[in-house]
Amino acid sequence: MNELRQIRENSLLQGLSRQLQSVRLSEPVTLMEVCGTHTMAIHRAGLPTLLPPNLRLLSGPGCPVCVTPVSYLDTACAIARQYDVTLTTFGDMMRVPGTDGTLADLRSEGYPVDTVYSPFHSVTLAQQKPESQVVFLAVGFETTAPVVAASVKYAYDIGINNFSILSAHKLVIPALKILIDDNRIFVDGFLLPGHVSVILGSEPYRFIAEKNAKACVITGFETADIIQGILLLIDQVQKRDFIVAIQYRRVVKPEGNTKARAVIDEVFESADTEWRGFGVIPESGLMLRDEFGAFDASERFPVHMEMHNEPVGCRCGDVLRGYIEPPECPLFARGCSPEHPVGPCMVSTEGTCAAYYRFSRLQGDI
Repeated sequence: MNELRQIRENSLLQGLSRQLQSVRLSEPVTLMEVCGTHTMAIHRAGLPTLLPPNLRLLSGPGCPVCVTPVSYLDTACAIARQYDVTLTTFGDMMRVPGTDGTLADLRSEGYPVDTVYSPFHSVTLAQQKPESQVVFLAVGFETTAPVVAASVKYAYDIGINNFSILSAHKLVIPALKILIDDNRIFVDGFLLPGHVSVILGSEPYRFIAEKNAKACVITGFETADIIQGILLLIDQVQKRDFIVAIQYRRVVKPEGNTKARAVIDEVFESADTEWRGFGVIPESGLMLRDEFGAFDASERFPVHMEMHNEPVGCRCGDVLRGYIEPPECPLFARGCSPEHPVGPCMVSTEGTCAAYYRFSRLQGDI
């Protein structure tokens, strides 16, 4: 049965690949994926080599670690240095450079920094060490916000007073609005994020198709998913028939996950927040509501810091906005590599620079 399934999947993939290669475009078309997992999957599969002439794929701000500004990391490090706390974080954040080093550097200096797989693990640490303060670095889009909200609500309900979060949560829709209005780039269609759309559904994207005449397809992460998503986008562009199509129907429903959104809305409210490469985007972040304000690490642990400095020569911000592709950065594969990253786009497993370096560079695409 598994062999038969594999044969069918290979046959489907081969058919879709031939279909993509046979596309002929009368004018240039630019598509953008706004999910870091898509970016990595596209380059791992070597899909840029299958693209027909006149079709360009751009990567957008789909990596939550990458869009997190230096100021956030500097704040986290300052909290650790100025207060007796344990920082907990997802692994991708450990090697992101701040003004004075990384979280890994901070840990090597003797400050407690733990890698966790869930914010609930941080709550458990706080329960196990009631004499210690535990601060979770809450980074991510709508995909991770529900579980962070649930962990805060759980800590509130059981009366834990030594757990807090430093929120850097970002919302996808406000960033998409900025991209659409940006005169420096023109995008014909968007390969929309699968995981985020599990939470949001398709409705929030309608303005992109209906008001801005852009093609939209919510797409899965298998190679066949992505090729099919690209073909659906091309079809919309050629027919000038713009909708929000759901290719990833096995997971994404039009209404999204109402329970997940409800817990986000219960614990968080939207707020202006800074994005790397974009500056401050109005109503694009999440801050704790007043009821849960005691769990806000920025309020519990105010810090004093010097100026925040972006890495010299790093053009990660321009990559995130689609202004350039990674090889156009003067540091790419020279002073910046996954082993010795200068910017977060080369650090994260969802970073565009890391994807280009690990896959497209080795496949001879660049």
